Amino acid sequence: MRRRKFIKINSLALGAILVPNFPKFGYEITQNDLLGKSKRQLYGQSYQLLKEASASFDKLAKEAKKEGFRIFAASSYRSFEHQKRIWNNKYKKFTQQGLSPKESILKIVEYSTIPGTSRHHWATEVDVIDLSKTTPENPLSAEHFTGKGVYADFKKWLDEKAEGFDFYEVYTNVPKRKGFKYEPWHFSYRPQSCNMLTRYKELNFSEIMRGLDIEGSQYFTSAFLEKYYEENILDINPELLP
Repeated sequence: MRRRKFIKINSLALGAILVPNFPKFGYEITQNDLLGKSKRQLYGQSYQLLKEASASFDKLAKEAKKEGFRIFAASSYRSFEHQKRIWNNKYKKFTQQGLSPKESILKIVEYSTIPGTSRHHWATEVDVIDLSKTTPENPLSAEHFTGKGVYADFKKWLDEKAEGFDFYEVYTNVPKRKGFKYEPWHFSYRPQSCNMLTRYKELNFSEIMRGLDIEGSQYFTSAFLEKYYEENILDINPELLP
């Protein structure tokens, strides 16, 4: 997989933070859009996505219905504040269980993102399950999508059909892939998420991360942030890299 150079803090990169809007790239994308802090109009009855992504997801759902599946977005758009609550709750849980602050952070980022870095902020992502089956206690678990898992047939169908609707698995089950663990439920609408990632790479990542008011952020070292950026943000399905 191609490696991306980590964005260092410097006066030029800092300018990216001060510009309120990026140049148009099919549609205008602001920094707040990328960080989950904007008030955009989103679409969907049981989920929230950008208009184009929503239309394609509805088509995918109709196709799934023909095969006996009831595709459901267990998660779609997620705001910065929502992601912050997830992060803070997990940090408190792990530290109370006896993990050190740095151990807790590493445990969180096995599956959960730092607020301001979630692809769900972009309203292009969906975590999907099949409601035609009895929902297990923890539906977003890889064991349910493989082998004899309750969603195994559903996942095989997604592997065959989802890309035809421009939805691609993000965190694939590839041995050499680093960053977040395998998430067979997480799909991204490529035409729009690639635009988002293109603009995200223009931000001063380190500066934004060091300005976060979240649990444990004082333990974000430069080495940790560089590794997180390269592996958790950029080491994804190559089809989703701009």
